Amino acid sequence: MFWIQLIVVLLAIFIGARLKGIGLGVMGGLGLLILTFGFHVRPNVPPINVLLIIISVVTAASTLENAGGLKYLVKIAEKVIRKHPSQITFIAPIVTYIFTFLSGTTHISYSILPVIAEVARETNVRPERPLSASVTAAQQAITASPISAATATLISLLGPKGIELSHILIICVPSTLLGVIICSAVANKIGKELNEDSLCIEKMKAILEEEKSQKSNTLKKENEDPKYGKISIGIFIIGIMFIIMFGSFKNLRPKWEINGEIIELKMTSIIQIIMLSISAITIMVCNLNPPEIVRGNIFRSGMQAVIAIFGIAWLGITFFSENKDYIFNLIQDKIQSAPWLFTICLFVLSILLVSQATTTSALFPLGVDLGIPALTLLPMFPSVNGLFFLPNHPTIIAAINFDRTGSTKIGKYVLNHSFMIPGLVATISSVLIGFLLTFILY
Repeated sequence: MFWIQLIVVLLAIFIGARLKGIGLGVMGGLGLLILTFGFHVRPNVPPINVLLIIISVVTAASTLENAGGLKYLVKIAEKVIRKHPSQITFIAPIVTYIFTFLSGTTHISYSILPVIAEVARETNVRPERPLSASVTAAQQAITASPISAATATLISLLGPKGIELSHILIICVPSTLLGVIICSAVANKIGKELNEDSLCIEKMKAILEEEKSQKSNTLKKENEDPKYGKISIGIFIIGIMFIIMFGSFKNLRPKWEINGEIIELKMTSIIQIIMLSISAITIMVCNLNPPEIVRGNIFRSGMQAVIAIFGIAWLGITFFSENKDYIFNLIQDKIQSAPWLFTICLFVLSILLVSQATTTSALFPLGVDLGIPALTLLPMFPSVNGLFFLPNHPTIIAAINFDRTGSTKIGKYVLNHSFMIPGLVATISSVLIGFLLTFILY
């Protein structure tokens, strides 16, 4: 039954990925229907906390966008990138990493990807290089951000083992950031130079006049100072600082005594409360119109992600819960003799579930049950960034669409796409550096 159920899960993921948008979510629901009524599998509890964190973070980021804060940040990022255009393959990924780290969602990268593509073309740098490295950087930043759903999930799972937010920041921030830098160095050697690629040259000739017109319009818009932009950024950063403070200092979290037991407010709830509060304060201080917020790009993209994660994550968690004992027995001996193999399990599952948070919630408990120490599981965290492996993630599709030279692409054999090498390099480097840091510091 295990293998038949696995085929159902894989088919749901494959068809959902081809449908795009909310297709992954609704196909996850259909797969769950087949497992429940066809195989009498009891549905597990959907990853509610993961979804609520994503909703709250997307709401805060959408409010920041509506207040003009995101536009202001993009202007700063554009100045930094344009100041050293020849180094765009190194600068753009770091800028994207910072954006994602501060927002807790890769969807914020949509605002910076068009700038990266434009500057790369203007300076005759192959756009595939900075775009592929930047998309990879956004995914790596999720496993370092203090407000991402994946990080909050990891804290809730490893918290009882003594792992706090401070441990994750100390290990995962430098490991993923260094992984991104190494990835950028590799990406900088990918493909032919733009003026040597005949296909790119032809496309650039075709869009030259249109490019000039769009560029003048874009510059005119970007010179407009967004109202309340700086204020909204300040509110957002203060909120993030509070999250880091509560995550780093456990004694600051609210506690209640219930039936003689001390109950502490979980970090998942703290993130949700602070993110929603950021939105409320920004709306009042910046005099925003809430109905306009939901029409923004980040809100629309974020809600699509919520639906996609909801369906496919629920299917994945149900499948792994039903077959946990079988999987446990299948890999127990190998994992216990070589714990590092668990990183491969995390990587493969993240490809299937297309979500770092869902992969974390589904498989890390198995790692704990297998007896892997918490300080060994911690540096494995970046291995849940296998979302690049199949070119169906929204940020990958966006990057391909923004590169009108055609250098960023999905290859003839699907897996030979522009993001494969940068993604593998960044993920492997981050995990190895994480293990090294853990060995040195702990």
